Amino acid sequence: MKTVSDFTEGSILGPLLKFAFPILFAMLLQTMYGAVDLIIIGQFCDAAAVSAVSNGSHIMMTISNVITGISLGMTILLGQRIGEKKLEEAGKIIGSGIVLFFIIAMITSVLMIFTTTSWISVLKVPVEAVAYCKSYMIICSAGILFIVSYNLLGAIFRGLGNSRLPLIIVAIASVFNVFGDLFFVAVLKMGSAGAAIATVLAQALSVIISLFIIVRMDLPFTFNLKMIKFNSSLNARILKLGTPVAFQDLLVSISFFFLNAIVNSMGVVASAGIGIAEKLCGFIMLVPSSFSQSMSSVVAQNYGAKKMGRAVKALICGIGSSLIVAVFIAWLGFFHGDLLCEMFSKENDVVFAGWQYLKGYSIDVLFTSFLFCFIGFYNGAGKTKFVMLQGIFGAFCIRVPLSFVINHFYPDSIFYLSLATPSSTVMQIIICFIYLKIFWNDVKQNKL
Repeated sequence: MKTVSDFTEGSILGPLLKFAFPILFAMLLQTMYGAVDLIIIGQFCDAAAVSAVSNGSHIMMTISNVITGISLGMTILLGQRIGEKKLEEAGKIIGSGIVLFFIIAMITSVLMIFTTTSWISVLKVPVEAVAYCKSYMIICSAGILFIVSYNLLGAIFRGLGNSRLPLIIVAIASVFNVFGDLFFVAVLKMGSAGAAIATVLAQALSVIISLFIIVRMDLPFTFNLKMIKFNSSLNARILKLGTPVAFQDLLVSISFFFLNAIVNSMGVVASAGIGIAEKLCGFIMLVPSSFSQSMSSVVAQNYGAKKMGRAVKALICGIGSSLIVAVFIAWLGFFHGDLLCEMFSKENDVVFAGWQYLKGYSIDVLFTSFLFCFIGFYNGAGKTKFVMLQGIFGAFCIRVPLSFVINHFYPDSIFYLSLATPSSTVMQIIICFIYLKIFWNDVKQNKL
């Protein structure tokens, strides 16, 4: 298996698509990985259990996104060093990052276990689902080390320009998770707790197997156990690049907590419905999300090689490719979202509630084809602070206040509430276009 890809020479579209496809399939499997829990819970348990898993998984996904955001710092740093042809530094970056993320995992696990009740309270989880949600979250929190390892492995190899190994990692986890869910939920009747156990065990097994694969690979640089040590300067660089992205992801997720809280206040049916819609959103946003991650790696290498003209061409290719697929996805979700929601629940009221919220996401996927590629572009160029600021603006200056306004005038409309999301995306795109001119002037001055 080729362990490193060079995006600084040759054509752009072909290598970009070739790199993006494994990421797309890995994200598809990752999304299915999370959706399986809800599908099986929906078939063997009641609406309260569905609400518990949807809310609990939303919280755990928030934690996972924060970890992924921080790990993006490693992806960017590795990509820039490869673009600069400084492969000898890669082993040190990886070794130091392993120690850093082990510390992060331990601290996060303890904090999540002791703050579970507070998270549930913030989300206003329906009373019927509180006990189920708490057990789900405590079990998942205890396994955060595996969640962190799982994301770290993917970040390292995307930084090296290798998107195939992360696909293998996710595929392994997905297979184990399906069998685990069927065993713990369908056979042992353990409900939400069983889904959580299956999730943690699947990630643990996939990490162990993936490590066996990695140690047998020929890396283009030296890496050994002696390199696994804390390096303050390298970790500071990783955190400087990754923390703004993580902070943005955290605050954006918190902004969606406000939407969830509004819907949860409508009752357990609406809560279960929005949980289903959010799982489907993972599928709807797969293409723009995969191009965003691909863009970060491609741009990071060209930034390091001082070839930003190629990076801009990659941005255009990514937006165009993503938008072509997004048109079909938007049509499917908006007009036939009920058929999609039926895969997760057999209750008509829950299906209808999910479809109403899904319509907003279906509109949003057209706009995220632009926004997500911009985010990947700016992340790859190391402009993670800008990414953070535009994300915070969209979340707390547009999405959250607009949600409360809509809920005030249309308190029973899930569809109108869902329109707050594409509204914030449009504003963020405008900001990204404005910043592109500023960024390009800086590029010309620095002759990148």
